[in-house]
Amino acid sequence: MARTRTTKSVAQRIDLNYFKRPTLFKRARLFLVILAPLVALGWIAWRGLSRDSSVYSSGRMSSAHAVLEKHCESCHVQKAGAFSAQAADSACLACHDGPVHHEEQVRADVPTCATCHVEHRGRVNIVASSNISCSECHSNLKVAAGALPFYAHIKTLEDGHPEIGAHRPGAKDPGTILLNHYLHMKPIRRGPNGPIVQMECWDCHRPEGYKGSWPYADSDYVDAKVTYEDKDVLLPLNAGTLRPRRIMPRAYMAPVRFATACADCHLLTFDKRFDTGVPHDKPEVVHAFLVKKFQEYIAAHPAEVRVVRDPSRDLTGKPIPPEVRVLAPAQWVNERTADAEELLWRKTCKQCHALNMVPGSDLPRVADAQLTQRWIPHARFDHDAHRGFACIGCHPGSLASKETSDILIPNLAICKTCHAPGPDHAESRCFECHTYHDWSRRKEVKPTYVLPALQTGGK
Repeated sequence: MARTRTTKSVAQRIDLNYFKRPTLFKRARLFLVILAPLVALGWIAWRGLSRDSSVYSSGRMSSAHAVLEKHCESCHVQKAGAFSAQAADSACLACHDGPVHHEEQVRADVPTCATCHVEHRGRVNIVASSNISCSECHSNLKVAAGALPFYAHIKTLEDGHPEIGAHRPGAKDPGTILLNHYLHMKPIRRGPNGPIVQMECWDCHRPEGYKGSWPYADSDYVDAKVTYEDKDVLLPLNAGTLRPRRIMPRAYMAPVRFATACADCHLLTFDKRFDTGVPHDKPEVVHAFLVKKFQEYIAAHPAEVRVVRDPSRDLTGKPIPPEVRVLAPAQWVNERTADAEELLWRKTCKQCHALNMVPGSDLPRVADAQLTQRWIPHARFDHDAHRGFACIGCHPGSLASKETSDILIPNLAICKTCHAPGPDHAESRCFECHTYHDWSRRKEVKPTYVLPALQTGGK
């Protein structure tokens, strides 16, 4: 007879107290449940007794402030045993001066230091603020009084940013030095009788901090002192020009100088009797140099006061001088000086400079060069950071420029080919070129912070 199985009989075989029996897994779990809180409490007590507040930190600090990672009290206000969530402005200003952005800003809630400079994000550049910090004002810019001198709706480089000022309609290079870039960028003869060479941008344009040799320099002119000043060469910086806290020595190109870039090819010779040129200086200095040179020459060669007419120098419409003339030394010096200055003022110097004759004077006035120091006055730029790129990549206009008035700096479209959002492009946020603080108003801050480790002798 077959065995009969019912649900009731099967249920009677199950031990209903199985969950009460101890097992290895249950013992281990109970041990961890008790041990973990005890360890946590012990760790917190140990950290509290050691006065190390770094355990409460939101994360690592930037490289500039890494030394303060274990000293929360240096930046955060402590109340009732707890630190404020945000660093106090007074703590920042104790070490750094933060000059006002613009006097006419109308924003009532001027942002705190920590609004833009967010710490505890690791070893990042703390200056790298988000675009939102800037667009909160510049997307709808207002000023306290008067007409708005700037573009009022700028959100990002891609949204609303105007063209670089130098490339806006009607802008021209104010410089007066006559230079044909097109001619110099083609194979050209080096000097009157020199070989054909292919010049490069780097031959003439180099940063202020450059200390190396120049391929077309003349040591005589490099070592010579000149009487003209920077104000005769450079346009002054306008009041609105951005002045960063620190300008790297290779950030901006130095003005092209005759001694280092031009002198070896553009000779300032003035008479076949001499193999030297006149100084590259004001007409008064050149005139004095010529007079002295010819006085010294005629004193050493007194026989040359007897002047024989050179038929090749006879000019149509002018009286023909006698075949032979005997001049006094002073008269000979005056005539030779006049001939040399005729060559210099009407040909040699005029090839590059604008000369204006001064009424009542035999000497011209050389127009100020008016070289522009900063083409982008409201932003900062660093040529050294772009040294891996060919000059013509950013300045393609130099290959075809024939006029001094041509603007040859890159326009915004060229900048945007590299500076754009995304991991495959260079940084394009506002802080890359602009700064919030007006550092021309910077005040020196007396340091007040002392490392605790130094106060305790490093113990």
